Amino acid sequence: MPIVTGALSAHQRFLVLGRAGMDLYPDPPGTRTEEATNMVVSLGGSAANIAVALTRHDLQAALLTRVSDDAIGRYCINQLAYYGVDTRHVTPVGGEARNSLAVVESRIQDHQSVIYRNGAADFELTNEDIEHIDFSSFDALISSGTALAHGPSRTATFEGLQRARDAGLPVIFDIDYRPYSWPSAAVAADVYSRASSYCDIIVGNEDEFGFMAGTRDQGLTMARQLGQRPGRIVVYKMGENGAITITPTNETRTGIFTVTALKPTGAGDAFMGGFIAGLVRKWPLDRAVLYGSAAAAIVVSRVGCAPAMPTSAELDAFLSSHPGPTITE
Repeated sequence: MPIVTGALSAHQRFLVLGRAGMDLYPDPPGTRTEEATNMVVSLGGSAANIAVALTRHDLQAALLTRVSDDAIGRYCINQLAYYGVDTRHVTPVGGEARNSLAVVESRIQDHQSVIYRNGAADFELTNEDIEHIDFSSFDALISSGTALAHGPSRTATFEGLQRARDAGLPVIFDIDYRPYSWPSAAVAADVYSRASSYCDIIVGNEDEFGFMAGTRDQGLTMARQLGQRPGRIVVYKMGENGAITITPTNETRTGIFTVTALKPTGAGDAFMGGFIAGLVRKWPLDRAVLYGSAAAAIVVSRVGCAPAMPTSAELDAFLSSHPGPTITE
């Protein structure tokens, strides 16, 4: 049953499909990577961040991925467990596979993020990993689009999407398009188009919908087309210009919460966590989107991604004291 019809209850169990990795932040904040002598280490990876964001709202989250069978992979598993994420479906893989590694500056001006994805362990996810999962034990599947970039993960992701649909689970899709992971934008657009057909909620930014449409200026048109399927929600994010939430019967624009940003990363993952938490509470769509926007604002003002995810109490305090939201025309 699609989420728009009220399928989410108060105690949701989410299966999140995608990568976990290690993030390194030059310390203190503001330091350029090439000048760093100290680094702060934290859990990262979009799917892992989303899973952590969900647990911050007292929701249950399990991550489905593969990690390298080494100290970095074990670090990711340990960190996931620390945040309360179920790691039973996180499988170590040996050989030359390696975990994602990101070096991310806590600075806005001339920001640099360097991401290493060579031989990424999460791309080693297989159909066998999917077959071992009892989808009936979950209430919804959240999938990151990056998992579709390479095989065997691409095939496994489609298998997961199909099994979730067969089990009657709502499917939530974070477009999460990373061009460096794909052979071409055309291949990515074709794969994303097929994946979208499985989904009840699709969340992405204007660049991501634009690449799916073939040109950036047609991104909103693409989002609107996707939003016409009965029971579907599409969230078209526009950065400082807020977001447009599209359903078959309505279109709503919401703004953002202005903060002094420390970095540009992690906002999308925080948004997803807050947005889903709002839907679980059966809030109106615009209120749920604003809750996600507030979470994004908090995360960009803090060091790190996973450790920066706000709790519901922190979000509520932020909303009670912060002016906004604002819309830039």
